[in-house]
Amino acid sequence: MTPNEVHKIQELVYELKIGDIMTRRMFTVTAATTMREVRDLMRDHRISGLPVLSGTDLAGIISIQDLIHALEENALDAPVSQYMSTMLYTMGEREFAVRALSVFAKTNVGRLPVVDDDGRLVGVISRGDITRGLLKALEKVYHEEEIRRYRVRHVFEDIVSDQTSLILRYEIAHRDFTRAGRASSQLKQTLNRLGIDPRIVRRVAIVSYEAEMNIVIHSNSGGNLVAEISPDLIVIVAYDRGPGIQDVEQAMQPGFSTAPDWIREMGFGAGMGLANINSCADQMHIDSWPLQGTRLEAVIHLNRPEGKAIDESKPNR
Repeated sequence: MTPNEVHKIQELVYELKIGDIMTRRMFTVTAATTMREVRDLMRDHRISGLPVLSGTDLAGIISIQDLIHALEENALDAPVSQYMSTMLYTMGEREFAVRALSVFAKTNVGRLPVVDDDGRLVGVISRGDITRGLLKALEKVYHEEEIRRYRVRHVFEDIVSDQTSLILRYEIAHRDFTRAGRASSQLKQTLNRLGIDPRIVRRVAIVSYEAEMNIVIHSNSGGNLVAEISPDLIVIVAYDRGPGIQDVEQAMQPGFSTAPDWIREMGFGAGMGLANINSCADQMHIDSWPLQGTRLEAVIHLNRPEGKAIDESKPNR
């Protein structure tokens, strides 16, 4: 199970209401029911506990442990009232499943009676009900996600034109380290929603992050990050308004950086940006003009998921 799946399950536990996942069709007994009848009900229907009613009110719970106690005492003809538990933990049908899980963790009970706003018994909930509810909710989430992904993946097929592309534009502020990385993160999220191969998404994320950080660190007044997505490739273009690159070939060397010391102390400007972009892109081109700025273009083909290898031992900042 991936971290994202674990996170989704945690979210669902806090979203699922007990009334939506509890067992409504249930067997009940009264205080006068014999333990023999309890045994037969539990055996025939494979259940481990039964609510005990007094009229329409919940009076107690009789569990399989109580039945075992009665069997040990050879008291199958004794009434349920002699063995049932009257110390009850109940759940409201409007409460969330996470509270039931908390009660299960703190007690040894196997199931919990569920009552409505008037205190009337409307169902029971067990750990199994929560598990089944989560699985059903996950199935629904993944089904909806697959439908959405399918629709998005085929968006280009539904548009009639000679050339179709989706253009995303992000404004990048100069020296705004609080929001640094926001554009590349949003681009990554969009590509995931488009159903792009995760390997492609990873390469685009690295390219866009490095290009974004270069604008944040080296520009004089910010710049733009533009991603053009077409059926066959993704083109990322980064513009900055800055001093320009004096020697592009030297700037491409791993470890070379013109970032000031204070930026290096923050963990940025390690001189791996352009090298990492070049490693992840299928093609890369830089135009730079002194005292005007720099234009970087990186192309990633969608039919080449792996692309060129990137050295994972090098920092991406």
